[in-house]
Amino acid sequence: MTLSRQLHKFGGSSLANAECYQRVVKILAQYSSDNDLVVVSAAGKTTNNLIKFLAALDKDGRVAHETLQEIKQFQSDLVKQLLTGEAQEQLLAQLNDEFSTLGELQTPVSENRKAAVLGHGEQWSSRLLAALLCQHDLPSVAQDSRAFLRAEAGTQPEVNRGTSYPLLKEILAQTTTQRIIITGFMAQDEAGQTVLLGRNGSDYSATVIGALAEVDRVTIWSDVAGVYSADPRVVSDTCLLPLLRLDETSELARLAAPVLHSRTLQPVAQSSMDLHLRCSYEPESGSTHIERVLASGRGAKIVTSLDEVLLINITFASGHDFERLEQKVLEGLKQAQLEPLTFESQPDQHCLKLAYTAEIANGALRYLQDAAIEGELKLKEGYSLVAAVGAGVTKNPNHCYSFYQQLKDAPVEFISETSSSLSLVAVLRKTDTTPLIQAIHSRLFQAQKRVAIALCGKGNIGASWLSLFESQKEELEKRQGMSFELVAVISSQTFWFDESGIDAKAVLDNFDDEAVEYEGHEWIERLGAIQGYDDAVVLDVTASTELANQYLEIARQGIHLISANKVAGSASSHYYHQVQNAFAKINRHWLYNATVGAGLPINYTVRDLKESGDEIIALSGIFSGTLSWLFQQYDGSVPFSELVDLAWQQGLTEPDPRADLDGSDVMRKLVILAREAGLSIEPEQVKVESLVPNELKSLTLDEFLDKAQLLSEQLQERLERAQQQGKVLRYVARLDKDGTATVGVEALYKEHALANLLPCDNIFAIESKWYKDNPLVIKGPGAGRDVTAGAIQSDLNRLASLI
Repeated sequence: MTLSRQLHKFGGSSLANAECYQRVVKILAQYSSDNDLVVVSAAGKTTNNLIKFLAALDKDGRVAHETLQEIKQFQSDLVKQLLTGEAQEQLLAQLNDEFSTLGELQTPVSENRKAAVLGHGEQWSSRLLAALLCQHDLPSVAQDSRAFLRAEAGTQPEVNRGTSYPLLKEILAQTTTQRIIITGFMAQDEAGQTVLLGRNGSDYSATVIGALAEVDRVTIWSDVAGVYSADPRVVSDTCLLPLLRLDETSELARLAAPVLHSRTLQPVAQSSMDLHLRCSYEPESGSTHIERVLASGRGAKIVTSLDEVLLINITFASGHDFERLEQKVLEGLKQAQLEPLTFESQPDQHCLKLAYTAEIANGALRYLQDAAIEGELKLKEGYSLVAAVGAGVTKNPNHCYSFYQQLKDAPVEFISETSSSLSLVAVLRKTDTTPLIQAIHSRLFQAQKRVAIALCGKGNIGASWLSLFESQKEELEKRQGMSFELVAVISSQTFWFDESGIDAKAVLDNFDDEAVEYEGHEWIERLGAIQGYDDAVVLDVTASTELANQYLEIARQGIHLISANKVAGSASSHYYHQVQNAFAKINRHWLYNATVGAGLPINYTVRDLKESGDEIIALSGIFSGTLSWLFQQYDGSVPFSELVDLAWQQGLTEPDPRADLDGSDVMRKLVILAREAGLSIEPEQVKVESLVPNELKSLTLDEFLDKAQLLSEQLQERLERAQQQGKVLRYVARLDKDGTATVGVEALYKEHALANLLPCDNIFAIESKWYKDNPLVIKGPGAGRDVTAGAIQSDLNRLASLI
């Protein structure tokens, strides 16, 4: 049986100092298992300093010696700061031996020997992390990747998987209860010489080892949480992308973006493992999951740039078959793993322009020279590159127009559109790309956005919102400078989905004819992959627990959420915070003002008070418009059960009135408000008085309505007692800052603020440090389909201003 494994890769920035190593230990303690694999880079700038040491050997022995001593000091300090006892002594002795050998190097140093020298950083990281993990009771063993990875030297060495696979399998079979800490960046050729795997070689070795070991998941930990819509160091309002298609990521990597190298993704594409990118400095700050799914794309997702670009110009002799020669060159470069970043074909000039990074350009030039290309070759420096990447970008007219418009005054050499529709790429004569990237990002992702809306629930509130949206759509679009389209309506088992938009007026009449059945997250995944829109939002106007349990999937798909559903907001603290964090990590929004007080701004007020420095001391009020109406009417002249039936017929209650009468709705609202006030509270902590007798709880709705006189019997005596004291009955929610929370019937004097309300009104009294002697009171309609629909529309308007 194959053991389930994961692989974790830590780059140099994640191992930059002793504190970083300790952080990595905590990550592995929390996120890894005993038999997992770990691939490490050299700590900090170790490899760069080794390159500096080798360069100085040929020029200045003193500088070489000083550089080597600095490297030794850094590595020795790490060991001394992190290890104790015998483990420390053993590693320091190994370091001393190795640095003595390095100090005896004689020039000239062969290329093979240089490769071995540059691989020391990974060895030191592997040994140190393995020893440190053992010291923290996490059994681990260091492993040199050269023992099993086989490759031949070249511009971009490729691991021979057929040769490497059995060697790795033998090692894994011998180590099943220890984490294996493997050196990245290195392989070995058939002659036993070290082969370095090039730029981002450690990431590449991580995914290729993951594929060979058949791991379930590879997580690459670095100093960023994943892939952003642009470089966060250049653009301030970038957005972390929680999901990215594999082909989009490959295109981004192919364009030499620093997040991932294109070869890193090759093993992912050729295996079944998942790839995740996370931040080792803030493990819970979000992540990017690279998906294999190839759903239709809706346009650009990322803007990227490159400052050091070279052009290889090939001018073919006139009279030759230009198309044949061009195809021959491009296919040959692809087979040699030397594809250009982009290219421009100029048949009328008999010229082919190939763009490369400085790392690859010379190798490509040598290949073309060796291939005896029938044309003149010229290598030209001094170029930059900007690109917009995302599936379908070349087919999105708004994105194409915006990209070209922002470049109209730039020193453009040429612009190309990939045949895969994955990128728009501009090669420029050397220029500062920062303002261009900022302008393109702003134009693509902020101006004139298109927002797709999915409505969950077409009952009372849903129907009211559809009518409101239809009448307010034009005004909303004009006010916000963006367009909104209803693209999906979802019921409990079926959904109607139309990317071109659904007429809100037609939903109720045509839904049954247009809707189809769905399974699981199907509708969420389709909405997440919708093309032609910049953002998507789900409106949940149901009371569905099943839908509330899908909020994490909605966040995972990068979709905003507006909710009148109280289930998630009043669920366990664990799930509530999970949902909050899931949206916050990816810069998406979960708005839920409609969950309490219908259209009243109670959630916003409580949150604003807390965030402004006030402290909530107590909350009380009438939180249910339904129960407000019932008890305002209940004076004994009409039995309570008849009032319930009347409220139900008028649509003032939930479809099953027991959902109002059992107090659970008020309890949920109280929990939501408590959390907005910064209090930690669980639903089970609220003492709830239910008005539904036990014998009525399990009946069908019809049976309940037939026997509802029992409701009157249990309240009649309490009403008479209250009236004898000059009081009235009200259903009141109370919360103190110590966490004491109650929901139930109280007898109040008629002059009390909570007793003097219009039917259906809610009232919220907030006592705080600032409003201690004179509580802040918010009151108004707290029930009804129209005011709740208005609260949803208000949140939609607020969301528009946030995105």
